[in-house]
Amino acid sequence: MADTVHTFLNYIDGAWVPCLLGSTFDNLNPADTRDVAGRFQASGPADAEAAVQAAQKAFDGWRRTPIGKRAKILGDAAAYLEQNAVQFAKDLTREEGKQFAQAKDEFLRSAQTFRFYATEGQTYGGETYPQDDPNMHVFSHREPLGVVTVISPWNFPASIPARKLAPALITGNTVVFKPSSDAPLSGIRLVEALEKAGIPAGVVNCVTGRAGEVGPVITNSSNIRAISFTGSTTAGAQIHRTVHLTTRLQMELGGKNPLLVMEDADLDLAVDLAVKGGFSLTGQACTGTSRILVVPSVKAAFTEKLLARVAALKIGDGMESGMDLGPLATEKQLQTVLRYIAIGKGEARLLCGGERLTGPAFEHGYYVSPAVFTDVKNSMRIAQEEIFGPVLAIIEVADFDEALATANDTEYGLSASIVTNNPRYMHVFTNEIQSGTVKINRTTTGNLVNAPFGGLKNSSTSTFRESGRAGLEFFTQVKTVYRGV
Repeated sequence: MADTVHTFLNYIDGAWVPCLLGSTFDNLNPADTRDVAGRFQASGPADAEAAVQAAQKAFDGWRRTPIGKRAKILGDAAAYLEQNAVQFAKDLTREEGKQFAQAKDEFLRSAQTFRFYATEGQTYGGETYPQDDPNMHVFSHREPLGVVTVISPWNFPASIPARKLAPALITGNTVVFKPSSDAPLSGIRLVEALEKAGIPAGVVNCVTGRAGEVGPVITNSSNIRAISFTGSTTAGAQIHRTVHLTTRLQMELGGKNPLLVMEDADLDLAVDLAVKGGFSLTGQACTGTSRILVVPSVKAAFTEKLLARVAALKIGDGMESGMDLGPLATEKQLQTVLRYIAIGKGEARLLCGGERLTGPAFEHGYYVSPAVFTDVKNSMRIAQEEIFGPVLAIIEVADFDEALATANDTEYGLSASIVTNNPRYMHVFTNEIQSGTVKINRTTTGNLVNAPFGGLKNSSTSTFRESGRAGLEFFTQVKTVYRGV
């Protein structure tokens, strides 16, 4: 544990500054709450307004900055993240709890994201349109929106904001960034990388603090031209109700993601996908597997193999090598997961896990053993509500058609996967599943930097996608130009 607690500041108008009221909050290491991972600014509305004003002041200069210079800043920031990936990964593990190797990969992926947009942004422009008048040239022109807000969650505190910040900046927007109060340091490291790369004052601004204090200023104002938000469906709906008419929204919200296991499935693969999708990151991924829909002919064998794998999982501090699961990220998340496990015990049959771990290695952390329920009906709360923890629900379905119908019987539609070698199943599943991300013989988790990402139904606003060129589209607006020659 660290001997001293470092205090981190807001970044507004090119300077690291304390919040105006002088208030701070501590972020605890979820593996050992005696360790304070950092002290952060408990910002208020005035701090948020200062960030918005700085971004407005910087916008005109930034949008006129040559694209090559903007790209170089992103590239240099990527290099800084790579050079410091080991230390930043240690920070991430301390503040959020995930395994060190995964934390390091997250910062390297963030660097990859910056590099991708540094290149892709230089190829993204308008189109020309054929028409009959030989004395006229018709083309579209893309331009930045203005001041945009980025609000990111705690479960991927580096890679998610990276895929929002990079396309916003390369297209010439200025940014007000609020990282989650449960894992703010990784977001601050991204801003630090941009500062070291020479980004001009006011182009990116970062304020930490409670959503209730900071949020209204950076979401409700007509000066905010776009909001990219990742978080709960409840919080997203609140933002959606309050934004200005001209504010664009890009939202990645909740999920209740199914894995379908068919009669022809490779059961070893199916178990591997269930464990990786359901228990990696301690189940705290929006695309994590939570429902396993399995047909009767393979249910017993699949369940037996799954329980054997779960029994072998190692749980502990993410800084220790060989751990499969770390702690839950916060006390609040711990209590939420334990509450749903209690609900599940009253609805279905618990096969294993679901206990708060005790003993010398666990007594100061937020540890829960991975839980597997069976005899689950899709109408049950543990099959319908997002738990965001290491909990799997096994649901028996008669056949493929029932599996597909059950998979779609949810308010969410973020990610879904099927394990099969049947070409018909693959084809129908791809066409009929109500999900923004579709996987075949792959985990429900994970997405490419260069491919669009987002959900359907209550997993998204179903407006603009993140990642890939779709991210560039969200942060730009189109003018159509008719020019006589």
